[in-house]
Amino acid sequence: ETEKEIEEIEVKDRVLFSYDSSELTDEAKDILDIQAEWLKSDESLKITVEGHCDERGTREYNIALGERRANASKSYLVSKGIFEDRIKILSYGKERPAFFGETPEVSAKNRRAVTIVE
Repeated sequence: ETEKEIEEIEVKDRVLFSYDSSELTDEAKDILDIQAEWLKSDESLKITVEGHCDERGTREYNIALGERRANASKSYLVSKGIFEDRIKILSYGKERPAFFGETPEVSAKNRRAVTIVE
């Protein structure tokens, strides 16, 4: 008997953004490329992309910014061949920080779009 090799792909679930930005970095695009390939491997999968912000700014502003971040990720995945109806977006603004604190490092980790498999 021949042993089958199984290729494992580590799919990172989040991309990070610069302060007050919804522009995808090259690193973010690399992560989304991996997500797109993974999503192509099982077309029954649906995802939600959650947009998040750091603690600065008003609630309303951050909800809108989080939505732009989620949409940026969604648009990129669609450009890579993932059907739009497989992707929902949701913005939490600054309401669900991944990390607590006010240091620049903590804030940077909270400016993100997170891909959740439904």
